[in-house]
Amino acid sequence: MRIRIVDAFTDRPFAGNPAGVLLLDAFPADAWLQRVAREVNHAETAFAHRLPEGGDADWALRWFTPATEVALCGHATLATAHVLHTTGAHEGPVRFATRGGVLSATPAEDGSITLDFPTAPLTSVEIPDGLAEALGAEPLTAFDTGPDIGDLVIELADEKTVVGLAPDLRALGAASERGIIATARAQDPTGGYDFVSRCFFPNIGIDEDPVTGSAHTALAPYWSERLGGTVLTGLQASPRSGRVRTELRGERTLLTGRAVTVVDGELLA
Repeated sequence: MRIRIVDAFTDRPFAGNPAGVLLLDAFPADAWLQRVAREVNHAETAFAHRLPEGGDADWALRWFTPATEVALCGHATLATAHVLHTTGAHEGPVRFATRGGVLSATPAEDGSITLDFPTAPLTSVEIPDGLAEALGAEPLTAFDTGPDIGDLVIELADEKTVVGLAPDLRALGAASERGIIATARAQDPTGGYDFVSRCFFPNIGIDEDPVTGSAHTALAPYWSERLGGTVLTGLQASPRSGRVRTELRGERTLLTGRAVTVVDGELLA
């Protein structure tokens, strides 16, 4: 069985967010899928199989972290679309049937891929007790992203503060259902990005996610309102780093990035 490791939201190997991708004939037992994801040990491993023609979607798609299945994942969707496009398994736009609804991915001639995801609803909430201590920085605002994502968006004072975070991950896990999206306005408006972020998801087995597509469905409306534009670029300032171009279209958000296959091998188990 073929297995690939794809670095998503980057144009070079060993950057962006790595995801395992397996194209299957059908989904095996959940326990097997989880064991494979645990073995791959990246933030997510994507499993996909082709659907009959004439339906609402072309491929079924599921995502597993090393600890659990998740309802929405951007970078592993981008990685799967990249594998389908570069191997000839699917040509042109592809529709995925997922737990998060039908999601589409459209390749462009320049090699980028645009995902069409639901925009996360943002609700202002009180800053949880102990969050500042867990982060090691004082939040300015806190917004809940709704049940489909289950994160808190936390704005910090500046880009330097976001980049320098070294949170207490155990304490951070008590602050939200899934994780924390820490963000700030870009320090240099000429740097090629409009805002920065880092994402911590200890509750689902991911201490820090390198580049999080789903988080940008919340960051896009958050920063579009503050910066006054519908098309923005986010830099996720993890050690691997990556960029996501966002375009806010009301209830939908377009996420654009590139991907690179770095491993193409055989799964023997």
